[in-house]
Amino acid sequence: MPKGPTLLLEKAFVGGPVCGVDEAGRGPWAGPVSAAAVILSDNPRKIPKGLDDSKKLTAKAREALELEIKDKAVAWGVGMASVEEIFELNILHATGLAMCRAIEAMAVQPTYALVDGNYRFKLPCEVKTVVGGDGKSKSIAAASILAKVARDRLMMEMDAVYPGYGFASHKGYNAPTHIEALVSLGPCEIHRRAWRPVKLVLMGKDPRIEGDLQDELPFG
Repeated sequence: MPKGPTLLLEKAFVGGPVCGVDEAGRGPWAGPVSAAAVILSDNPRKIPKGLDDSKKLTAKAREALELEIKDKAVAWGVGMASVEEIFELNILHATGLAMCRAIEAMAVQPTYALVDGNYRFKLPCEVKTVVGGDGKSKSIAAASILAKVARDRLMMEMDAVYPGYGFASHKGYNAPTHIEALVSLGPCEIHRRAWRPVKLVLMGKDPRIEGDLQDELPFG
């Protein structure tokens, strides 16, 4: 078996373009959820080297690959769902909305989508789920990179808009500095108010005392 992602899953489809789809930012306490979709070229020379699960790459490697993916891919798109949409729809449906926006933003519309994970989102094309897809499919890996870099860049911009929370470093995820700022400053406009630590602060409680600070657990 080959190590790392390949194009074997993409080549199994016939009848139209295949895109890889992945998200970034389902778990954080603040900021939007981001998604990306990528159709890679059939030409091996136009496949960026080093594609892998974005979490396995350094920030510098992701940023370099982002430029190469956008330059060499047949088509790509990035979409986001806002904090307000996450609150109104829930994180799962907001993620699906971000994925739809990513696909709709592509210059070439795919016939099929390989989606990381096991949830079959309702997208504008036929969906095949792939558990651990960012480590198996090069197009999903490329999408994971675009989604993460786009969201990280936005959270760095939000650090200047909402100083004191440390968004440039932790990007809205669970971190000691984030907890301290949340308690001392209170939630800001881009905090997810249904998420447990944020909700506890809004209720006048200290999440450091209450515990259970997992990123992925909103209230209810």
